[in-house]
Amino acid sequence: MKKAFLILGLVAVSAAAGGLTAWTVSADRGGSVAYIEREVERTPALGTQFTSYQAEQYPDLTYAAENAVKAVVNIEAIQQVEMPQRRGYDPFLEFFGIPQDYGRGDGGPQYREQRAGGSGVIISEDGYIVTNNHVVDGASKLKVKLNDGRSFDAKLIGKDSATDLALLKVEAKGLPTLAFGSSDALRLGEWVLAIGSPFDLQSTITAGIVSAKARQLGAIPNDFRIESFIQTDAAVNPGNSGGALVNTHGELVGINTLIKSQTGSYVGYSFAIPESIVRKVVVDLKEFGVVQRALLGVQFRVVDQDFLDTEGKELGIKDLGSAYVAAVVEGGAASEAGIRKGDVILDIDGVKIVEPSTLQEQIAKRRPNDTVKLSVKRDGKVKQFDVTLRNKAGKTELVTKEDVDVVDALGGKFADAGAKLCRELDIKGGVQVVGIKADGILARARVKQGFVITHINDRPVYSLGDMQRMTEKVRSIDGVYPNGRSASYTLVE
Repeated sequence: MKKAFLILGLVAVSAAAGGLTAWTVSADRGGSVAYIEREVERTPALGTQFTSYQAEQYPDLTYAAENAVKAVVNIEAIQQVEMPQRRGYDPFLEFFGIPQDYGRGDGGPQYREQRAGGSGVIISEDGYIVTNNHVVDGASKLKVKLNDGRSFDAKLIGKDSATDLALLKVEAKGLPTLAFGSSDALRLGEWVLAIGSPFDLQSTITAGIVSAKARQLGAIPNDFRIESFIQTDAAVNPGNSGGALVNTHGELVGINTLIKSQTGSYVGYSFAIPESIVRKVVVDLKEFGVVQRALLGVQFRVVDQDFLDTEGKELGIKDLGSAYVAAVVEGGAASEAGIRKGDVILDIDGVKIVEPSTLQEQIAKRRPNDTVKLSVKRDGKVKQFDVTLRNKAGKTELVTKEDVDVVDALGGKFADAGAKLCRELDIKGGVQVVGIKADGILARARVKQGFVITHINDRPVYSLGDMQRMTEKVRSIDGVYPNGRSASYTLVE
């Protein structure tokens, strides 16, 4: 007697060479189960639509994660913050049980510890660690906690506010390290990992893709900032700063620095300083204690659609891309090589200029006295120029730790005094203070916003460029306020 089968609808599929094998599960009315094996042909149109998850079709991030996480550390930055002075005993506060500071009655300052956290990456077995400048800036003490639980006191070797990078050192041997990869080789859509300590959750790993490269956001609070961020959609939150951006080979391709969101937490994109800038800054800080910043000596504008619409016709520029030279610093590298105002820089060492950050990043990789080759379009013809880069003082020598970054040391934001202001104040030129930072010379000297600096160390300052080229330790500042009142400030050690 023929038996009637009721199909339960459960199909199991396995891969076989040249096709697929399927087992259909069925049962007769008596409840016994039968497995009927049949061959399923692989059709070009449908492919392997019956096939479940195949690991080889997805990126394997486990190797990169398990190895890289060992070299990413948590950093605790401790600051001494001055407290408002409270004098004497207040019975009102005592009645309500509010704690009182019965400290010094001589009016001396009182301090408390303020702690902040961030991340860092071990780059050498003997304890060198790279992180963000904003993680360690102003800290009186730094502590580093490794992935394996060990803790060390850390020493600040050097920092660079223009790139927001810093280098620390702990006294240890045989530490796990993270090798540098190539940020230049990163491709859009490539998988990357972000590793750090968000919200004090040490050794947190998130994944995403490279969303964009060479992003310039104007986010680093430095007038001479160098930005060429790698943008990713890997989740990064407060505490991730200074942590690692890692490729699928487990190599360091960037230092996670900031996020762009509406809330201050991750609901958007994260940005990392590329390895090409990190590597150069780290080597300089390790070798010299300061960054050897090379300058091209031009002011430029990238030729984008807005530029073409507003000035392209007048200047005879028709093609997108490249950098229009708006001004040349007299005595600078470009000027000495023969670059002139109105030239259009097409590429630098073969790298085409498409974003402002492209030119900045290429120069940031180099030191004073390095030579770069510029392709420049002038009067419809393309010419090649070999340019020997210079330091901020207009020289080809490397700077030392004793040389001072005057702009950074002053601790403020500055702008060239305009022609109208100079006429009103009867001065030839100057630099106006438009912002004051809490820990700089200006704040300590009680200089007020709006002050126009005309001399530093009795040397005239006509422009921001003049101030940028100074390398001497600041001993005196002279200038005038917008109301016409002259002022002099002498710094005493």
